[in-house]
Amino acid sequence: MVAILTTCIGAYPKPDYLALPDWFSHPEGPDNSDPTKLWQQAFEALGSNAGEILNKAVKDVINQQLSAGIDIPSDGEVPRENYIHYHCRHIDGIDFTTLTNQSLREGIFEAKLPTITKTVKAREPFLYKDWERAQSFSNKPVKITIPGPMTIGDTTADSFYNDEKKRGEDLADALNQEVLALAKAGCQHIQIDEPVFARKSDVALDFGFDNLERAFHGCPDSVTRTVHACCGYPDKLDNENYPKADQNAYFALADAIEQSSINTVSIEDAHRYNDLTLLEHFKTTTIILGVVAIAKTRLESVEEIRNRLLAALEHIDAERLIAAPDCGLGLLGWDLAFQKMKNLSDAAKSI
Repeated sequence: MVAILTTCIGAYPKPDYLALPDWFSHPEGPDNSDPTKLWQQAFEALGSNAGEILNKAVKDVINQQLSAGIDIPSDGEVPRENYIHYHCRHIDGIDFTTLTNQSLREGIFEAKLPTITKTVKAREPFLYKDWERAQSFSNKPVKITIPGPMTIGDTTADSFYNDEKKRGEDLADALNQEVLALAKAGCQHIQIDEPVFARKSDVALDFGFDNLERAFHGCPDSVTRTVHACCGYPDKLDNENYPKADQNAYFALADAIEQSSINTVSIEDAHRYNDLTLLEHFKTTTIILGVVAIAKTRLESVEEIRNRLLAALEHIDAERLIAAPDCGLGLLGWDLAFQKMKNLSDAAKSI
């Protein structure tokens, strides 16, 4: 039997000593305040030791994952206030001084969002530096995560384009420069996060996949091109009633994923089990299967996780199955995140 690898999706709880707010601690910002402003103020409060503190935090997050047995760790998205707006601050045309109050996630909440006020273009590549820092602390290849064009468009206000497809094309071109810079630096695992694919599968099929291909254009074969498509994120732990994407969304997307240049797709399964015949749609694509819930305090046992992986192996070969949590781990806290990742790794290695 081929060993089943393990990975984290992206976000990891920040160590307690790193006093940077993120959307896990302030999903909407207190009293609908600007979370990016809160982050900037907190970062400035770190003072001249900010770089040293961030380095220590990234190192500790990497070591935590490696100690749990994770084969492909992430940098934990440690410097980010959230995985979308952190990247947006490095794209010309997205204005963080012009904030627009906007309803998000089908009206679940409102937030003040940065506004697209002109043509979006890449600035100087920056994300490869985050990867180099993280990789320096790991003897295993570190994965870096990037928000996708549809997801950026869904989490910013737009006063310029009035054309979702064109906006996505320009965002994809900007992201492509980061992808190529990461590849040049030696990053082997680049993951573009497109949770909006599951919520708006018709739009994803119309032009979302085209823009995803633009974002990965020219990426060398030495890089594993991954897309993450979760079905929704709650605002707090143990909230069973938060809206999720249509359970059939993965079936709607499966053939397009298989036909694309994507090597690996990350789907959630722990919060809400899929019909695992879904996996049979993927003949060459590797599946990162979420087998640990990221918004439940209940700790899944090694046996429970192992049984789900064994069930998946009835539909896909072991060399194309990777075990992971459903999504980012930021809500769980430091100790519970480690316990869940340890059980995940133990389960994968027991098969």
